[in-house]
Amino acid sequence: MLSDIEIAQQAKIIPIDQLAKSIGLKEEEYFPYGRDKAKVQIDTSSPKGKLILVTATSGTPAGSGKTTTSIALAQAFKKMGEKPCLALREPSLGPCFGLKGGAAGGGYSQVLPMESINLHFTGDFHAITAANNLLAALIDNAIHQGQVELKEVSWKRALDVNDRSLRDIVTGLGGIANGKPAQTGCDITAASELMAILCLANGEEDLRKRLDNIVLGIKKDGTAFTGKELGGTGALMALLKDALLPNLVQSIEGVPAFVHGGPFANIAHGCNSVQATKAALQLSDWTITEAGFGSDLGAEKFYDIKCRTTGLQPDATVLVTSLNTLKWHGGVDLKETRKPNMEALKKGIPNLEAHIKNLQNFGQQVVVALNHFAGDSEEEIDFVKNIVEALGARFAITKGFAEGGKGAIELANQVKEAVKEGSKPLTYAYDLDDPLIEKIKKINRRVYGGKDIQLSAAAQKDLKNIEALGYGKLPVCIAKTQFSLSHEPSWKGAPKDFTLPVQRLLLNAGAGFIVATTGAIVRMPGLPKKPAAYSINVKDGKITGLS
Repeated sequence: MLSDIEIAQQAKIIPIDQLAKSIGLKEEEYFPYGRDKAKVQIDTSSPKGKLILVTATSGTPAGSGKTTTSIALAQAFKKMGEKPCLALREPSLGPCFGLKGGAAGGGYSQVLPMESINLHFTGDFHAITAANNLLAALIDNAIHQGQVELKEVSWKRALDVNDRSLRDIVTGLGGIANGKPAQTGCDITAASELMAILCLANGEEDLRKRLDNIVLGIKKDGTAFTGKELGGTGALMALLKDALLPNLVQSIEGVPAFVHGGPFANIAHGCNSVQATKAALQLSDWTITEAGFGSDLGAEKFYDIKCRTTGLQPDATVLVTSLNTLKWHGGVDLKETRKPNMEALKKGIPNLEAHIKNLQNFGQQVVVALNHFAGDSEEEIDFVKNIVEALGARFAITKGFAEGGKGAIELANQVKEAVKEGSKPLTYAYDLDDPLIEKIKKINRRVYGGKDIQLSAAAQKDLKNIEALGYGKLPVCIAKTQFSLSHEPSWKGAPKDFTLPVQRLLLNAGAGFIVATTGAIVRMPGLPKKPAAYSINVKDGKITGLS
């Protein structure tokens, strides 16, 4: 079979003007970026589509096929004569050149132009990075010029590549002309507060308000130093003006796709932009969106943060898994998961069961999509199907990677049945009026399967500051490993009754939530021993090796 990039480069792309007009956009509502992508600005006040969330069981180092399944499902709806639209996140350069690779789907279920989407695209990530670092420079300059005195600066710089050496750094060395020495660091752009702000902003004025609300540090008198007080919001608005608009592209089978915003779900809130989701709902009968990594990360944040703050209500949730994933959670080495192994499958199945129950506890109708691989055992497939149906969820085999939309017709039919039956109104994991610590405890107990939490000394100090500043009622965004329901990557299956260690509590007042970092999670990933960057090249004017 051809590689992902070879399939993408051979695909025929519908000209963006033609695609835009086919979904009802007027000329003044879209702004082409070349022949194959455009920015879109429309009224989203009358959404008509059904909203389908795609999430997954706990991840493996090889991923789960969630984006591929999302695209295949949308393509299946199109083949059935429906009017679908995708709302997906933009890939970060970090994974593209690191370990995981790109995030444009795979095989015959991809969004195009694949190379552009995985690399510079329309420049959204670069705009966010520039705005983030301009804000950092303005803070340092205000301190250098004697315009403000801060006892603590909480704003960090950002970079959209994996660079562990920048996690903790000292700036301002070399004398007074270079500013005051300060300990700081870099987050990857996908984990920055500006990324979250862009993705949660409901239009230009809401973006401005959120930028004003950013807490940049603590003043000498113990009060918050905000973006509004610094005075740089206007400049940030100028940098983010175009980045705020959703990007319109297409799938390999011509399904319109809004690909916009890209917060990671293990260290951020893991959802594409509100603007993109609402645009898709405005223009389609079926909007297929995804939330990063497992349902304990992306889906929980989709419900508790994105839906709570916007009023969005998913009509059903698709849970992606595979025999390989479940065997990995049963203790088998990743290289051995393609082999039949019922014993390992039985050991790993509690992970699937926990994710199904979690989604049902939120009130969702659940459809399990088993991502099919050549050689999958019929006996093992039947075993998983019986477990799924015994829990009251629906089941479908998907072959979107190899067959595109055709390989997800069964899934689309199951989704339609789930929507007919109807999901309940969302039941959130916690109440906003709960104390901050109680929110974390409830997520740990109700979603992760843990028993208690333990705050580090630094987190206890953070908690005191956050509550003193009056931000204790905000939602919580927990940063933890994607490889386990717990904080410990090596704990497979469905660990129970553990204590969740909370390292830091980070105030993201502009985004409107508190980030709780747990375990050994970091907000700037490092490169693996053999980065994917070593396999990427350009030959005869074409990019090769990107996946």
